[in-house]
Amino acid sequence: MDLANKVRLIKDFPKPGINFRDITTLLQDGEAFQQAVNDILALCGDWEVDLIACPESRGFVLGAPMAYALGKGLVLLRKPGKLPGKTVRHEYNLEYGTDALEVHEGAILPGQRVLLVDDVLATGGTMFAAAELVKKSGGQVAGMVFLIELVGLEARQKLSEYPIVTLMQLEA
Repeated sequence: MDLANKVRLIKDFPKPGINFRDITTLLQDGEAFQQAVNDILALCGDWEVDLIACPESRGFVLGAPMAYALGKGLVLLRKPGKLPGKTVRHEYNLEYGTDALEVHEGAILPGQRVLLVDDVLATGGTMFAAAELVKKSGGQVAGMVFLIELVGLEARQKLSEYPIVTLMQLEA
């Protein structure tokens, strides 16, 4: 099955000039969703990992079935104020302003190898912040995996120190 045909293109969302790749159409097709998870697992199945970590929210959708299939723990990386208890935080710059990700303190232990999972690799900003959060927690980034990579945005250069695999490459 050609999974790229299951991803809907929405032009000028969330603002003019942006072509949004909507994965909800792939997710609602059970066979396509299952194939996507299985294909992603095949891409990174040989990597030694202790945990799967993913940023909200669509990273959760892919990270959870991967963690389950691999028998690994799942760590959620959230926007500020979404996690109860003590957190580790990493702030990062956006084109217009800043944002941050947080993880529960102690969710990633020193030396644990963490596979970072998200739906789309665009500019690399969120995943760079996720990697920094893993490092601040004492973990090691084992690699990064994405359902879609938007080509032409040069995110791989920003993340060049990490192994990266993507299931499909689409135009930005």
